[in-house]
Formats: sequence, structure tokens, C-alpha cells
Amino acid sequence: MTLLPDNALRESRCLIDGEWITERSSFPVTNPATGEVIATVPRLGAEHTRMAIEAAHRAGPGWAAMPAAQRANVLKRWHALILAHAEPLAQILTEEMGKPLSEARAEILCGAGYVEWFAEECRRPVGEVLASPDATRQLSTVRLPVGVVAAITPWNFPHAMLARKLAPALAAGCTVVAKPAELTPLSALALARLAQEAGVPPGVLNIVVGDPVTIGSELTANPLVRKLTFTGSTAVGKLLIRQCAETVKRVSMELGGNAPFIVFDDADLDAAVAGAMASKFRNAGQTCVCANRLFVQAGIYETFTQRLAAAVRDLRVGDGSQPGTTVGPLIDERAVAKAQHHVDDALARGATVVEGNAHLPGNFFAPTVLRDVTMNMLVARQETFGPVAPLIRFTDEADVIAQANATEAGLAGYFFTRDIARAHRVARRLEVGMVGINTGIISTEVAPFGGIKQSGYGREGGSGGMADYQDVKYCCLGNLS
Repeated sequence: MTLLPDNALRESRCLIDGEWITERSSFPVTNPATGEVIATVPRLGAEHTRMAIEAAHRAGPGWAAMPAAQRANVLKRWHALILAHAEPLAQILTEEMGKPLSEARAEILCGAGYVEWFAEECRRPVGEVLASPDATRQLSTVRLPVGVVAAITPWNFPHAMLARKLAPALAAGCTVVAKPAELTPLSALALARLAQEAGVPPGVLNIVVGDPVTIGSELTANPLVRKLTFTGSTAVGKLLIRQCAETVKRVSMELGGNAPFIVFDDADLDAAVAGAMASKFRNAGQTCVCANRLFVQAGIYETFTQRLAAAVRDLRVGDGSQPGTTVGPLIDERAVAKAQHHVDDALARGATVVEGNAHLPGNFFAPTVLRDVTMNMLVARQETFGPVAPLIRFTDEADVIAQANATEAGLAGYFFTRDIARAHRVARRLEVGMVGINTGIISTEVAPFGGIKQSGYGREGGSGGMADYQDVKYCCLGNLS
């Protein structure tokens, strides 16, 4: 395997039909830790997006007809290249998104895991033979690629979120037009550069960057696009669903969360504090499955509050590229303003600061612990997307289940208990698509990822992860006697 020089991965052009293109109109990509402009990328619009869709449409039949074993080999080469270039990929990710380099390295491995998983799933048998009502007919189903897929990904996990969509789509035999977030396009372009090196044919994978409204409108309106997959806010997801309805596209939506994190009084407190730190402060709290509301049972509320505050004091805020940094910047000044607004609202309504709420320069926000939080505060009703841990006291199981489910979101939930009966009972009753029991980290390529309620529908990862990129065709063979 030939390693590419690091500068070859620092791609700032878009990929359409196998060609790297530029455009007269462009915009800067900045490092949120320093404000430094690290790249200038093309600002594409509807015309280039249409070109990418048409290229994907032309490439579709050949890619779909390729034997599954050959597609699997392309994905395996892509996986090997991602691992071989993990360090420069992580550095690009930290520069454009801000997270600590240790977390960026973990994200690269996460994305590689999805590519490897679906390279293996590519060769799994699909379809089934059905029991016929009579001897004259044979009934069966086959699964076929849906066609051109539009993939829109967020800025908080710019490598892993794209890999999690591209891998099953390509494995299923679909072609893709991907639009990464304009705040963090460089990781997507680097990932596409390695896909091209792995042998993904021209037109099979296309990357367009630019105005989200213009590009999104073309992706949703163009009848050649047969499936749209989106990770992002619930408000934008609802808009895309409405737009896709005109051409009756398949859609997968992984939308906002408001995850409950419940600590029962019989919990292992060491594990609960560690779980809260991992779930709440990873990526500076900018994760859709982040612990957004921390419910602590009354009997251990004071102890847990003090122990969590002590752990937060040990966090080190700074530039993610610097050694020892454990919490990087928020993505921009709007994210900082939102986190501060949530804290200010909580304080005005009777909460108190246990740790944090110090004003830091730039896009940095001090990890903060709030106590005496109630459900009428913004920090409990909305997704903060920042390093703010609001602690809510509860009395009993029925009380906390009712509070935990009192939200339109239903992505992830967490709870800590030593009671095995309670573990099964609460896991069933939480209205979420994913549950972490005695752990704060749940994502893995081998399990289905997705939510219920207004957190969306569809699943990514797991043994059924390719199903959202496939159509089921029923075949009836008659006159056999």
C-alpha cells in the first residue's frame, strides 16, 4: 500500500464524476480554537449539484452490477487506507472542528469501523424464499440498491457521520452525492480522496460543498435522487422531509436529542460519574446522544453533585491540538451564546453553579455543573449542545421515567443501577431508540443507531444497516406444474 503525502489529504476542491473541481466563488474554513483560516473551498450551487447527481446516476448501473465481492474489496482497501492515514486525518479533523486530538483519533477509528463492517456485510446473503400457497408457484424476494443517495452530514463528527452513511450505501450498490457541513468540509474531502485511491469508480462518490439551502433544494427536488439520509437538527430534518415528499424519496433522519442520564441510589457512583463525564463532556458536549438532563435520586444527590464537580475541575480546556487538552472549543460564537443563554436562564430560575460558568475568550466555554435544576428551565427542555451538566433531583422510579419521557426527542438515554430487574424495566420504559445501561458510551458499528419520536427514523450500523439503502422486490414464478 502506498501512503499519500499529508498534503494530498488536505484537499480543498470538490469531487464530481471523478474530477476535483474549483469554483470562482469560495468561502473560508476556520479553526474554531484559533480563528485561523485553514483552507478555502468552492461555494458550489444548484448547477454543480445537478452535475454531481447526473454523474451518480450514470455510474449507478455499473456499480450496482459489480459483484458484491468486488465492491467489498474496494471497501476493504478504503478501510486499510483510512487506518494507514489515521494520524493526518485526525489532525485535519481537529483543525477544522476543534475537538482534542485524542478524540479525533477515536473518531477516525470509528469511521473506519463502519467501512470495515459494511465491507463484510456486502457479501452477506440477502432476500428470501417464501412459503408458496400452492405448488404451481415459487415466491421469493431480492434486495436491490435504491439508486442515487443524497447524504447530508453535520459538523460535529465530520468523518464518522459521513463514513457511517457512505459505507452502507456503497456496499448496497448505491451511488452517492454527499454534502458535508460547510463548517467542516475538509474531513469529508480527505475521506473521498482515500475512497478514490481505493478504487471507487468515477461518479460513484461525489462531494459538493457550498450553500446548504441551494444544494439541499436541488438534492431534494431532483427526481434522480431516490434516497436522502440526513443527520442534523430536527427543524432542518422536518424541512427536508417536506421537500422530499414531492418526489416521494426514501428518507432516513437522525435528528436532535435530549438524552436523560439517570443515576439511581443503588448505582455504582464511580461508574456513574465516569459515565456522566464521558457522555456529557466528550466533544465539548456537542453530540446528539450527549447526556442533556442528568437526573439523580434524592438520597445520593449531594454526593454525586460534589463528585461530578470534582471530576469537572480536572478537565483542561484548550486548543485540541495541544497535549493535555481534554475539552476543545465550541464550533462557533453562536454555540457559545446558546450555552451561556441556557446557563443564564437556569440561574434566573433558581439553579446554582457548582462548577464552571467562567467566561473564556473566543469559542471556548468552561465546563459547567448546575444544581437544583428544574424541568421548566431551557437547559432541561432544549438540547444545549455544549459542556453544561444540569442536575435534576428525583424521588422514585415512576417520577424519573415520567420526567425523562417528557420530551419530543427520543434518541438516546442512559441510567445507572445495580438492580437487574430495574435495568430491564427501565430500559423498556424509556422512550428512546438507544439505551446505555451502566455506561455513557454506546455507539458502535455492530449495533443499530437511531431514534424514535421527533429524533427521526431509520437505523445506521448493525446487521440491518444496508436495508435503508435497498428496495425489496417480490418475484412470483408461476406455472411450475
